[in-house]
Amino acid sequence: MFKHILIPTDGSKLAAKGVKAGVKLAASLGARVTGVYVIPPYMPPVYGEAAVYYVPQLSAAEYRKSAERAAKKALAAVEIECQTAGVRCATRFVTAAHPYDGILRAARAAKCDAIAMSSHGRGGLGGLLLGSETSRVLAHSKLPVLVTR
Repeated sequence: MFKHILIPTDGSKLAAKGVKAGVKLAASLGARVTGVYVIPPYMPPVYGEAAVYYVPQLSAAEYRKSAERAAKKALAAVEIECQTAGVRCATRFVTAAHPYDGILRAARAAKCDAIAMSSHGRGGLGGLLLGSETSRVLAHSKLPVLVTR
């Protein structure tokens, strides 16, 4: 059925549920996994008349180092889960302004045939107002998406 599953993570407990479910699916199908972490782009300071609207704590290089460190930490959890289950695993991080876009680009680049991820499961007004990266992936993906709640 599926041979290559993309598993996005942000390192949160919620994402860990999606990682576990995705790796379990991959193990049962004999598929391989690519873990992905989406890094938001660096935002330079914006200056206005006599005011600074945004003051970053880090330079662009420091931001990149910090973001890559967070990505490696989050992706290490995917690697450990895969190793425990005996599933082949690769990891990558991508930069994108919108996480769903980075996830979909990573899936295309790695030639994945499915995506497995978790969702907060917000419904009603909360889901409508807050939106969800998972719902955006579902709306824009041409690949099957396994959603874990």
